[in-house]
Amino acid sequence: MSPPIAPVGWSRWLVPPAALAIHLSIGQAYAWSVFKPPLEDALGLSGTQSALPFQLGIVMLGLSAAFGGTLVERRGPRWAMTVALVCFSSGFLLSALGAATEQFWLIVFGYGFVGGIGLGIGYISPVSTLIKWFPDRPGMATGIAIMGFGGGALIASPWSAQMLESFGSDSSGIALAFLVHGLSYAVFMLLGVLLVRVPRPAGDPAGDPTGDPTGDPTAGAAGKERAPDGRPATPAGPQVSARQALRTPQFWLLWVVLCMNVTAGIGILEKAAPMITDFFADTPTPVSATAAAGFVALLSAANMAGRIGWSSTSDLIGRKNIYRVYLGAGVLMYALIALVGSSSKPLFVLCALVILSFYGGGFATIPAYLKDLFGTYQVGAIHGRLLTAWSTAGVLGPLIVNWIADRQEEAGKHGAELYGTSLFIMMGLLVVGFAANELVRPVHPSHHLDAVTPEKGAPDVRRRQQSEPA
Repeated sequence: MSPPIAPVGWSRWLVPPAALAIHLSIGQAYAWSVFKPPLEDALGLSGTQSALPFQLGIVMLGLSAAFGGTLVERRGPRWAMTVALVCFSSGFLLSALGAATEQFWLIVFGYGFVGGIGLGIGYISPVSTLIKWFPDRPGMATGIAIMGFGGGALIASPWSAQMLESFGSDSSGIALAFLVHGLSYAVFMLLGVLLVRVPRPAGDPAGDPTGDPTGDPTAGAAGKERAPDGRPATPAGPQVSARQALRTPQFWLLWVVLCMNVTAGIGILEKAAPMITDFFADTPTPVSATAAAGFVALLSAANMAGRIGWSSTSDLIGRKNIYRVYLGAGVLMYALIALVGSSSKPLFVLCALVILSFYGGGFATIPAYLKDLFGTYQVGAIHGRLLTAWSTAGVLGPLIVNWIADRQEEAGKHGAELYGTSLFIMMGLLVVGFAANELVRPVHPSHHLDAVTPEKGAPDVRRRQQSEPA
């Protein structure tokens, strides 16, 4: 499947909606908790068992992004989005069959394994293409797309709940809800597949009267980042392959940065409702279940807003500086929750919202950070490998918060005391991430493409980067 090259007059602003069609769909993963109680009742599962499809899905997200990243770069965004569509939708259809036959292993396999591959490939599918279309504003471009993943649950959660209410929460009702999800998301993701385009190669003689194929009269504002005729220019500056990136300290430092930031955010996100309930259980104004659910919705909104807001800010103040904000201010937010959070609901909610905005912003900013360090040549593949940090954090964050809370409860503690230790651990992890970010320096020239001898039989990547649109 050849990458679709943009025709003359194509507007680059049509590419973010194509990416959003994919990310809003796969963002359903954050709404899995809606299906947990019905599955537990219908199939006699424990809470740990009902979480398995989601956990396996996040693990497969990281693994498929890591191992499929180079293939995504080679085949282009349309191929990647098609694979994501087939896997993600098939995962729901297999889950529907599993629910109808009451075979939980089939739900785990379908949603977790097959659907998880769709999550990973879909997540990275538009990244390098967006960066090539928006070399002047890479943070904003990737933020728009990745914002969809954070906001997908805002659509999927009430929609799923309404379907379960209409179809019933028994095994047949769950199966029908899964079926509708699979078919609906297939249609919506298909819009992204059909809409996506890659920039015309540098040197393409085709042109429009304005000399700007993006349709944006201000698109040339990036100066040296764009070719004289307005086309996205041949990548400027150092370019590093995915294989070489793994051999640099910069890659592993950013791995630590992302892992620490995600661990801190997901620790609150996964435990949000019971955490705010416990914090104020012994106060004159306890938090109801309805209010706790509203708190979770607010966190999802902050997660989504942070992805576009903070990543766009990074275009103005720089990637390293914005991660100083995420990690440094994150320590302050956690300290306020740990020390005085139980004395003020507004303070607790505000701090949690800021932390979740940093969580989302970290995801959206990391592709632009990678582009700054390694260039655009294989940034999608490098991004995919870096997402193994997400898989690690997805296990580490909930494990820290839940395990410590269980141990504290066994020791007879309650309320905010259940979370004090884990909050201070999160602060320590953010300090580690802050230190790793401070150590990031430009990549040594020995790792640049023009300094690396191509392997025998391998294509000349220096020539290829000037001729391949994606």
